[in-house]
Amino acid sequence: MGHRAARRPGPVMAGVGSGRVAGNLPGEVTSFVGRRRESAAAKRVLRRARLVTLTGMAGVGKTRLAVRVAAQLRDAFADGVWLVELAALTDDALLPQTLAEVLGIRDQHGQRSVMAVLTDYLADKQLLLVLDSCEHLLDSCAALTGRLLAAAWGLRILTTSRQALSVAGEHLLEVPPLSVPDPNRGQPLTTRASTCHEAVRLFAERAATARPGFVVNAANRATIARICRRLDGIPLAIELAALRVRALSVSEILTGLDDYLEFLAEGSRVAVPRLQTLRAAIDWSFALCSPLEQLLWARASVFVGGFDLEAAEAVCSVDPITQHEVFDLVAALVDKSVLTRTDYGAPARYRMLEAIRQHGRERLAASSQQRVQRARHRDHYHHLATRAEGEWLGPHELEWFAWLRREHPNLRAALEFCLTEPGQARAGLEITTALLHYWVRSCSLEEGRRWLRRALELDPQPSLQRAKALWVKGWLTLQHADMTTALSLLEQARVLAHQLSDESVLAYTTLCLGTAAFFQNDLNHAVALLEDALAHHHALGDPAGAWLALGYLALATAVLGEPDLSVGFSRERLDLCDSLGASVSRIYPLWGLGLGEWISGDRQQGSRLIRETIPAAQHFGDEWAVAHCLETLAWIAGADGLHTRAAWLLGATHPVWRSTGTPPSGPRYLASWHDQCERGARSVLGDKQFSAAFRQGARFSIDHAVEYALAEPGETTTTVPPAVTPNHRPAILTRRERQVAELASQVLSIKVIAATLLIAPRAAEGHLHRILTKLGLTDRTQLAAWITEHPPPTDNQ
Repeated sequence: MGHRAARRPGPVMAGVGSGRVAGNLPGEVTSFVGRRRESAAAKRVLRRARLVTLTGMAGVGKTRLAVRVAAQLRDAFADGVWLVELAALTDDALLPQTLAEVLGIRDQHGQRSVMAVLTDYLADKQLLLVLDSCEHLLDSCAALTGRLLAAAWGLRILTTSRQALSVAGEHLLEVPPLSVPDPNRGQPLTTRASTCHEAVRLFAERAATARPGFVVNAANRATIARICRRLDGIPLAIELAALRVRALSVSEILTGLDDYLEFLAEGSRVAVPRLQTLRAAIDWSFALCSPLEQLLWARASVFVGGFDLEAAEAVCSVDPITQHEVFDLVAALVDKSVLTRTDYGAPARYRMLEAIRQHGRERLAASSQQRVQRARHRDHYHHLATRAEGEWLGPHELEWFAWLRREHPNLRAALEFCLTEPGQARAGLEITTALLHYWVRSCSLEEGRRWLRRALELDPQPSLQRAKALWVKGWLTLQHADMTTALSLLEQARVLAHQLSDESVLAYTTLCLGTAAFFQNDLNHAVALLEDALAHHHALGDPAGAWLALGYLALATAVLGEPDLSVGFSRERLDLCDSLGASVSRIYPLWGLGLGEWISGDRQQGSRLIRETIPAAQHFGDEWAVAHCLETLAWIAGADGLHTRAAWLLGATHPVWRSTGTPPSGPRYLASWHDQCERGARSVLGDKQFSAAFRQGARFSIDHAVEYALAEPGETTTTVPPAVTPNHRPAILTRRERQVAELASQVLSIKVIAATLLIAPRAAEGHLHRILTKLGLTDRTQLAAWITEHPPPTDNQ
């Protein structure tokens, strides 16, 4: 325990009653030009179709249009609009995991697949997914969308792809190039007329950004129109050309483009295909770079999903590029829009559009340096993964976890190199095992097992790396509840550790076997093994192993009904964290200490410690830990006779257990206390009132559940209205008021409510005000709870 990790920090999560918008759409860095017709068509189709694919050639602006449309529809989806970028994903087996990471869903608990957890999580959500760049994963994306749409009726999916997914119910919308002036219209081209065309407006806006003061005028409008026609209205090509106004006149830009396009056509009078037009624009951008800029462009193409300056210096500073030159070269490529700065925090991150990155990969391959450069890339991330392993259980563990999150695509690329290049599998074992705590805390258990399986198959020779990989894979397999496979792996690790005299592997193997015994409810044997492992880790000076052993010892002794021992183990674990400055890792020991105090009979102290745990768990984004705290506070409330509160808190944990594939009673080690609390509450409240309170708790977001849980019993909170007693007769809403109330409780905007009911926005706002007044409520959060408590009357009521 203590290894179930956080919901991914970053995206804003919002549930019913939250005033925030859920989702992860990026903000617009540059202006959005044109596309009114395409935007309107996409929104219109998405209102009646559940799967829409924007198709078109590379560089035509599919991604930008999809994000724009999704942002405009944000208010229509109570559970958010989520962008899943797939360009950097090369292994289609990781597609469900990638989607789960974006949505902040944990890897499965037990034996359910990631896909099963995804479909269960999305089943009752009103949500829009944007799957970007599906063309290289067509079959997998088709299968994924088909399964998700069949399981989740409130789900809409917008994809971008150069090809159709060919899924039943898919609606295709082709994204054409931007409009350009017609050279055959027979009338002089005025400045006003030229800027009516989207391609010219895009050129003008990007040129003005590159050279402030640039405008389309009588002297340059015809040349700009020719540039836009020459580039076939392709947005990416136009943006690259427009940047040249810093150094070239528009006439020189046109001449340069003509030269490259004529070269591609090889003197033919046949029109150059649009894809070659884009290639010519990128080729020309490459030619206008200095030799060192060209070299950095090619070398930086090995990065996947972006990179920071430290990575660029480590990977790209090989003769003739020196380390101190890298910053200036990166800045120059940003100025030329070859690189885009994606994060304006510290450290800055950079990335390439996929078409530009592929151009760099081709140049790198042609230079015969691709393998060397990929090896340098692997070495850099190998080194940093090893450093991150050493930083776990220390003052910087949160920063390193965030770094690993950002670099996950690059870590995958490094591992793929290890497992596809002959003789590199052992380095793959080292990287994958160094990432153990990341696999667990990021809830990427299945991915970690997958890399280990491939690496172990490729490197079967006895080695220290193999011994470590066997126990690490055994540990990850234990978390999947695959006991037979886990025990087999651990036995192999134990035998090899004895053969190699590896005391560290022996200690961890004993720890894993003790954990397996705990999961099998062989508690006394578990305690004996875990105490042996703890002594071994102490002797080796290994605080990470000791932290794990103490956690399971605290749980096992708590379940055995030995609270004094449990409290002692949790205190030792907490002291270990404090001595190392490991603020994140103290979350679970603090919860364990609260659990032990409650079992010992000190409910007040137990409640205080649990409440102290919650803010830290929230700060890290660890909903698994928050759910443990809410669950324990429910038991304490039940023991205090506050059964409605207990039922509500049990309900609040239900969405987290459900999203992780955990049984409704929570993790196995909590089941007996959960069941006892539920039986007590049902016996006092009755099934109907218990179920109403449970449903009310389950409906609210984690943030609102925490607000309720942290309030002392009897305090008034803005989150939960007072429970309605069986004898209280609720106010009667008219049919229209009921419709407005149900839509408002879904966090829909007044504009969306009005459009749905075909009434004026002012009328919808008036209805909502009267509803809140009639019911004596103050906000939509309370209204959502009221709707849950009061289903619409049947015909005979």
